[in-house]
Amino acid sequence: MHIELSEEKQREVVQQKLLPIMDTMELLSGRWKIIILTALYVGGKMRFNAIKKVIPNITGRMLSKELKVLEEHGIVVRTVKNTMPVTVTYELSSYGRTLDKVFVTLTEWGTQHRQKMMQP
Repeated sequence: MHIELSEEKQREVVQQKLLPIMDTMELLSGRWKIIILTALYVGGKMRFNAIKKVIPNITGRMLSKELKVLEEHGIVVRTVKNTMPVTVTYELSSYGRTLDKVFVTLTEWGTQHRQKMMQP
């Protein structure tokens, strides 16, 4: 049974559901963030150049900028080891790993979509 809502109540219900999505999209939007996070999800702890090598066409400057934002939000952890030369690695934080279902779902959907688009 479907209950019709008034326009005002409908708007309120929809906006309530949209707010967390809007917040998430504001943080994760852009060309690179989801790709960087997925690389870290799949690759685990990685050095800067290793991340740069697995992501086609990303510049070092852009990768650095995006990693900094993700670190500021507690999604990525940057670890500096006092070795010679200094070793810096990046990995998903425990909070960042809570996005695992997002990565899996996007990968599954993207795989299905690619197959669909390649069909004649």
